[in-house]
Amino acid sequence: MQQKYTTFAIGNHQTRFTAMINPQLLTPESIVVIGGSNNTHKPGGAIVRNLLEGHYQGTLRIVNPKEDEVQGLKAFHDVSELPPTDMAILVVAARFCPDYVETLAREKHVRAFVIISAGFSEETPEGAQLEQRILDTCKHYGCALIGPNCIGLLTRWHHSVFTKPIPRLTPKGVDFISGSGATAVFILESAVIKGLQFNSVWSIGNGKQIGIEDVLQYMDEHFDAERDPLVKLLYIENISNPDKLLYHASSLIKKGCRIAAIKAGSSESGSRAASSHTGAIASSDAAVEALFRKAGIVRCFSREELTTAGCIFMVQTALAPSLNHKPSTINPLLNIAIVTHAGGPGVMLTDALSKGGLNVPKIEGPMAEELKKRLFPGSSVANPIDILATGTAEQLGTAIDFCEHQFDNIDAIAVIYGTPGLTTLYEAYETLHQKILTCRKPIFPILPSLHTAGPEVAEFLQKGHVNFSDEVTLATALSQIMHTPQPAPPEVQLYGIDIPRLHKIISGIEHDGYVSPQTVRAILSCAGIPMVPESVSADKEELIAFADRCGYPVVAKVVGPVHKSDVGGVTLNIRSKEVLAAEFDRLMTIEGATAVMVQKMLKGTELFIGAKYELHFGHVVLCGLGGIFVEVLRDVSSGLAPLSYAEADSMIHSLRAYKMLKGTRGQQGINQRKFADIIVRLSTLLRFATEIKEIDINPLLADADDITAVDARIRIEKS
Repeated sequence: MQQKYTTFAIGNHQTRFTAMINPQLLTPESIVVIGGSNNTHKPGGAIVRNLLEGHYQGTLRIVNPKEDEVQGLKAFHDVSELPPTDMAILVVAARFCPDYVETLAREKHVRAFVIISAGFSEETPEGAQLEQRILDTCKHYGCALIGPNCIGLLTRWHHSVFTKPIPRLTPKGVDFISGSGATAVFILESAVIKGLQFNSVWSIGNGKQIGIEDVLQYMDEHFDAERDPLVKLLYIENISNPDKLLYHASSLIKKGCRIAAIKAGSSESGSRAASSHTGAIASSDAAVEALFRKAGIVRCFSREELTTAGCIFMVQTALAPSLNHKPSTINPLLNIAIVTHAGGPGVMLTDALSKGGLNVPKIEGPMAEELKKRLFPGSSVANPIDILATGTAEQLGTAIDFCEHQFDNIDAIAVIYGTPGLTTLYEAYETLHQKILTCRKPIFPILPSLHTAGPEVAEFLQKGHVNFSDEVTLATALSQIMHTPQPAPPEVQLYGIDIPRLHKIISGIEHDGYVSPQTVRAILSCAGIPMVPESVSADKEELIAFADRCGYPVVAKVVGPVHKSDVGGVTLNIRSKEVLAAEFDRLMTIEGATAVMVQKMLKGTELFIGAKYELHFGHVVLCGLGGIFVEVLRDVSSGLAPLSYAEADSMIHSLRAYKMLKGTRGQQGINQRKFADIIVRLSTLLRFATEIKEIDINPLLADADDITAVDARIRIEKS
């Protein structure tokens, strides 16, 4: 069937005003530290120390009214004494900052500010007013503003941070953007010990002018594939502009970048008491999950996982030129060979990879036997390849060579090697170094002996490599990367969606709240979503006549109460008009009953589709098993409307119950294509009906051929 598409902007995609990331911020020829001091245990002194130790090549100036010299530099006692300067770093009390910014911008032509100071909108309303004054001044003079309340900005040009560690900085390192300064430091600690290198570290603090979305926008609009880093890591506390984040993250990934992110503080449910299954499940976390899925962002949940994902990306990025692929198009790593000299970690890695959907295939055949001959007696080559604690550096290299050249069913190699071996680690790690340089297949080094082999590991990292010291964390991050889909296309599938009729139906609804079953049916029919034959009436004889026409057995449900099952408002498998008449009388006595719905009784696997409108994000669409399993198991996946078919397929495949949907133990699976089609159709309908705040379709009954909606409810808010 031919599909019709149209293309929409992903969202409003408006900046608060033009983000002022400018040359004075990125490559200032002169910097002044307001509040710089000789005490390197305080931020003002630490900033100066880091700038000097970072070999800043421009002119560094200090303003300190009490000192004549600061860390070997002449100090100015007042800003009035300064010559024109490109960038200013403020490390003074919040109450002084607005006046300093005004004077420096007006009189000294400063066009970039990094404000370390705290005490602004994060603390008090008065602090928010100070922050607004600074923003107004920067807007008036066209200045860039990082902060306030941040640790600073770290680039290869200038180390304008007051914290440590300072990671190794290289042009092809990672760009890291953080909404929290303290968390950024902890993430850097995790990264440095793994050997992860950086190009820049952005601590945005309160993000009054430049937020995470603005930095991504700049990186996207100025992206140069030959010059710029291809890996971005994000730590996000607040998503102020989801559309902007989605647009620029998707764009960067399509250009060849890889992005991983932590979104903290997203586990709270909405404050409104949930009145539907969707309302109970669709927390703000589901919106974040949906946004990341649509953008192609790998979601991480800890510092270790984020930095591990960054290291994996760096391994893949290093291989991209030789594979003649952009990093984002490298196929998922499905088949892993494990080379180790310690059986236990190899088994744990095998278990973790298998749990995450990656394969550790059995290695057998003539070449496997040939490899075994080149190892010591007792070695195993079935995968994991265990060369024993007595295995030599040469044997380690041989095992890697066989995985690279002889075993076609291997996509990547994980090497576990630490102090339990009886060989010199320097030799083993030099062999590993050479193989990483020459192999076309990715090699993931797992060097766990950070305490007993610290110097050996440090020398290995100095050669530009990364280290995954924990095999299970590596497997977790690898599986998360593998299950992250590519960015969704912006096209909206419109075939079969009756938008004019949808608008007419909604415009005719007079009151907010849950709409009648007849209206639900009419709305779903606008998207071509099949529903079971039904009749709703307060007339007993009318319902009996309907049952006679459609045939028994039928189902009777009370109309009025939201949760029908909770009040005994559902009767299944009614096989005669006498039983139907009796059940009608009983159901109409339930408090709040206004009518009774009679449906043809169907059988099949119970499915669920729902959606909830989240402010700023739009509609979050959920799918999973239906019936009572929705709230009991909470096995649902989420997507952000409108959805593509690829997104819907990804949502279905990510369910823990996917094997049940696929069919298992001789049971037929459901029609996955039709399930995805209904998800896409519903998401498109919601794109044109923001008045729909919640929708539940639960259950849908599915078999190998058809899927039919049995029950649904829709809540409207037109105001």
